[in-house]
Amino acid sequence: MAEPEIRAGQSIELLKALHILTRDGKMNQDSRRKLKQVYHLFQFIEPLLQELHEAQRPFSLVDHGAGKSYLGFILYDLFFKQHDDGAMVHGIEVREELVSRARSLADELGFTRMRFHHLSVADSMTSTDLPEQVDIVTALHACDTATDDAISFALKKRARFIVLVPCCQAEVAAQLRQLKAQMLARDALSEVWRHPIHTREFGSHLTNVLRCLQLEAHGYQLNVTELVGWEHSMKNELIIASYKNLPRQRATQRLQEVMAAVGLESMRQRFWLPQETPISAS
Repeated sequence: MAEPEIRAGQSIELLKALHILTRDGKMNQDSRRKLKQVYHLFQFIEPLLQELHEAQRPFSLVDHGAGKSYLGFILYDLFFKQHDDGAMVHGIEVREELVSRARSLADELGFTRMRFHHLSVADSMTSTDLPEQVDIVTALHACDTATDDAISFALKKRARFIVLVPCCQAEVAAQLRQLKAQMLARDALSEVWRHPIHTREFGSHLTNVLRCLQLEAHGYQLNVTELVGWEHSMKNELIIASYKNLPRQRATQRLQEVMAAVGLESMRQRFWLPQETPISAS
């Protein structure tokens, strides 16, 4: 018999396949923790999906760096299969064995509006297997620059919504480490990241600050919060971006000023600010 935490209508076979339930349908403490995180994230994403659904046209969600497509399957099970509106879930992953496994699981479960693509970041930008415009892009615990890849994809595809849970950011920290002696001689503020553990943590925090400014510079409104309690995960920041065609000049200026202040001018291409066609809000 299903545990009381399981919602009515959920696929028990999916939860077993994702190891949230044991083979005999039971749940341990670790499984309860995972399920709590899933439901909490779904509370943030469901209103976005509902808004797209109410527009009464087929829409598309792309999970970038999908891994085992844990998030895509849960979203399909909790929302997409309840609405026969032609909406699609796409998973993008570079590991071919994970793509094959996800395809097989979707076939077994009858999740007919899920597609899985064995694509690199560059190929995902131009692949004809994906819609020209995507409505919502997600990236859950996409490590290091994979979150930035998801952002680049979302901006290229003019996504209405972007949902990110970044993880293991190291690129900015590595750059700060290289510049440390130079910055210490120039600015007392660099004491904030002088010690190695501070370099790592400040680099992670700064990365997300720059990402937020980048998204605001592209006209998005942001909600930045924690996904679950810190007792569950230290990689816990949730960034939700909704395109509103907001003014961009101040965010663009701030992004450039912050990068200059910490000596990261060489990374401007990572947080790119091109001129773009405004995204339709309809």
